[in-house]
Amino acid sequence: MNDQDVLTPALALRDIEARHPALRGAKSAMQAIPVKRSSKSGTERAKTTSGRDLPALLAGGATALGTAGAVLALADAHSWMRGPLTLFFLLAAPASALAAVLRGLDPLGRTLTALAGAIVVDMLVAQGMLAVHRWSVTGGIIAVTVISLCILLSCVTVKPIKT
Repeated sequence: MNDQDVLTPALALRDIEARHPALRGAKSAMQAIPVKRSSKSGTERAKTTSGRDLPALLAGGATALGTAGAVLALADAHSWMRGPLTLFFLLAAPASALAAVLRGLDPLGRTLTALAGAIVVDMLVAQGMLAVHRWSVTGGIIAVTVISLCILLSCVTVKPIKT
């Protein structure tokens, strides 16, 4: 066996380096990726929105509306907005808590299941209060709030079981 037939790692590495396209001026894969530079200034870029923050904005608005409905009902305010905002709170609070628990479902299934569950929670609270002869608007709102918070806290504190 002569020296040319035996490949040592150093010679093999040199052979690979000698045939590398970068030595002939070719670009590597990372150098070929174009970098998109914006010609807009910082103030113009801040004005354009891509729509990524729309769900967070809607969630914040829904929270504000629900909170306003609960406050109007608990304060016994005489306003035309009290009824619709309180109804929104009674549907949105348990629905958002149940939607957090059901995060494994697709969005449409999660929404429908959470709304159905919210109606069930509201009906069970109303039926329980009527059964014990303790019906009141304030008590119903407080009961729905406590149940919604318990569902939400169970979602945050309990680890899901992997099957």
